[in-house]
Amino acid sequence: MKQKFNLIFASLLALTLGFTACSSEKSVEVASETPEVVETESGSFGGLALYTVRDSMASNPKATLQAVADAGYAYVEAANYAEGKFYGMAPTEFKAFVESLGMTVKSAHMGMVNMENADQLIADVKAAGIEYFVIPVPPMGMFTFGPEGMGMKGTPDELVTIINTLGEKCTKAGLKLLYHNHDFEFKAMEDGTIIEDLLLEKCNPEFVNFQMDLFWVTKAEVDPLTYFEKYPGRFIAWHVKDMNAEGNFAPVGTGSIDFKRILAEKDKSGMEFYLVEQDNTFDLDPMEAIKISHKGLKEIGFK
Repeated sequence: MKQKFNLIFASLLALTLGFTACSSEKSVEVASETPEVVETESGSFGGLALYTVRDSMASNPKATLQAVADAGYAYVEAANYAEGKFYGMAPTEFKAFVESLGMTVKSAHMGMVNMENADQLIADVKAAGIEYFVIPVPPMGMFTFGPEGMGMKGTPDELVTIINTLGEKCTKAGLKLLYHNHDFEFKAMEDGTIIEDLLLEKCNPEFVNFQMDLFWVTKAEVDPLTYFEKYPGRFIAWHVKDMNAEGNFAPVGTGSIDFKRILAEKDKSGMEFYLVEQDNTFDLDPMEAIKISHKGLKEIGFK
């Protein structure tokens, strides 16, 4: 199992550097939607993190986006940006193509951001019609990955300063910045500091809010509702993915996470949209996985 997770995390590290993972592993991400989930005339609802279908997005992005729309998703989250383009398309071309399919691009994971390229990345995200600029891991070389899993070098206070600065830049440009968690942000450091708590307490809510990954919170053995209660209104987006009996990623509705219980507190959390994400689909084809997850969303009550 550890070998499978190492492959997942290696792909994640590539993503933070601004590349699309093209390994043989099948990976998935989650979709975004509004708290008052309104079905479109076509019956589409919810969002998909395109990281879930990253291999096919790398080889044939337009056909993959068509398949995502056909699977019933109403919006997507980008997870690839390089040389001023999203999946090889200029920002305005990417926006126009996704909208031609009846979807929108709600958010983008921009792990490659730094203080030198931030203004250009922000401008391109805005040009693509994307509302949420998401930091997927500690940026600017702070993210670490090794045999023991994911972590961070530098101090949480340094991360706060970076995120606040980027958040202010995004706000001035008319974008909204979110920070996306994994499990390590919820685990106490040697001095007892919990990174997620420090970010929530010290990041200015005028500039910075959060995308809660429900799988990774569960993996950290933390109850999402505890954070909704302590920090209401801060979790604007959710990544929705399930956990199987072995503790691995699973399509929504096929695992052990009690999404109905979590969904009942969406207003307290501040959730405005959600995205299906499955970092790795293992032996299941990613396209089949996103269809199962979309059906699961509906059965759970996200629709």
